[in-house]
Amino acid sequence: MSTFEVRTLGCQMNKHDSERIAGMLLARGMTAAPEGEIADVVVFNTCCVRENADERLYGQVSSLSAIRRERGTVIAVGGCIGQRDGETLLRTLPQVDVVFGTHNLARLPAMLDAAAESQAPVVEVEDPADGDFTSELPSQREHPWHAWVPIAVGCNNFCTYCIVPYVRGRERSRAFEDVVDEVRRLAADGVVEVTLLGQNVNSYGRDLYGSPRFAELLRAVAAAGVERVRFTTSHPKDLSDETIRAMADTPQVCRHLHLPVQSGSDRVLKAMNRHYTQESYLALVERLYDAMPDLALTTDVIVGFPGETETDFEQTMRTVEAARYDAAFTFIYSPREGTPAAAMTDQVPRDETQPRFDRLVSAVQASALAKNLPLVGTVQRVLLEGPSKRDERVLTGRTGGNKVVHVPLPEGAAAPGLAGTLVDVRIDDAQTWFCMGTLIR
Repeated sequence: MSTFEVRTLGCQMNKHDSERIAGMLLARGMTAAPEGEIADVVVFNTCCVRENADERLYGQVSSLSAIRRERGTVIAVGGCIGQRDGETLLRTLPQVDVVFGTHNLARLPAMLDAAAESQAPVVEVEDPADGDFTSELPSQREHPWHAWVPIAVGCNNFCTYCIVPYVRGRERSRAFEDVVDEVRRLAADGVVEVTLLGQNVNSYGRDLYGSPRFAELLRAVAAAGVERVRFTTSHPKDLSDETIRAMADTPQVCRHLHLPVQSGSDRVLKAMNRHYTQESYLALVERLYDAMPDLALTTDVIVGFPGETETDFEQTMRTVEAARYDAAFTFIYSPREGTPAAAMTDQVPRDETQPRFDRLVSAVQASALAKNLPLVGTVQRVLLEGPSKRDERVLTGRTGGNKVVHVPLPEGAAAPGLAGTLVDVRIDDAQTWFCMGTLIR
């Protein structure tokens, strides 16, 4: 087993876990397979929040079946689907050699060795008794200037549609000093931007210290030497005024907040177990805009939750209009086995949800464009990420508000060395999902 490939199907936490998987495999002497080549070991790091992740996993594993027989490619499945299904995954995907859960990341190299030695599948999904945070594992970052920094794992909220508490466990915060020390090391290693990760960052520290310390952590991380700090995800019921002040007062903290609303109907929100109302959510949004008029606000919205009526959906549309979102991840509800919502009898048929979904997407697009247009003529600080996938003469980056900005290079200018740098860009044009700009020298 000399080469490997890690395929990530999921959220930012999965992306960070994939970087740690790559780090561990590199540390044991393996190399990443060149793009387009099938590796000796293919690791799928999965999510099961949405149904399409299961479908993508089954399709991709099945497509490797012939190569596995010919070359002996080892297939490992981890993450949330591995945790949820365990040994039962082997019945639906007999091609799989290793199944590991969300708590067993550090054991993957040993599991690969055990599978090779025994020539039989190896499964580990038990939560270790020591509750290891696995934060000190080696990591191969996708970009040298950006790092994911987990501050908590698991979730205590038990939203009725969500599988996360069942596959990632109850909320466990990482020690305050450990987080800040890691960011200091990352800054010394040249990292420009960090993203703090947690299923609900706003409740960070409650389990360790008796009350949340997220606002304090934001300020400490910002003072640790990096130029930009992002975080995800925030639960509206736990977003405090103290955290809003920390965002507004701390220049390193990006003016972008992902604040999932899920629905605008109080009746549906109660059925979802979200613990806020449309009124309290929108009041929170106004406090955010009062403190940071230039805030970029994004969200998640579920259409067709069990029992949702047209009246409920109209409340969601009113919320989207009032909140003035810059973008939204929109989903048609799909039942996740093991969640309370999956057992609800009043599932909404697709011929009702699809037209609602289409209306929602149109409203989000209009809101996004309305938020982008005022940027035209302004100068924005942009972290360049590298050449555009479509045109190597166009650099792509993001503003502090997480807006994608494309910057055509002047004739004769060289692109090397600009990726990972913060530059000033004058915004010349704004579209729904991106802006075009000119690099200011």
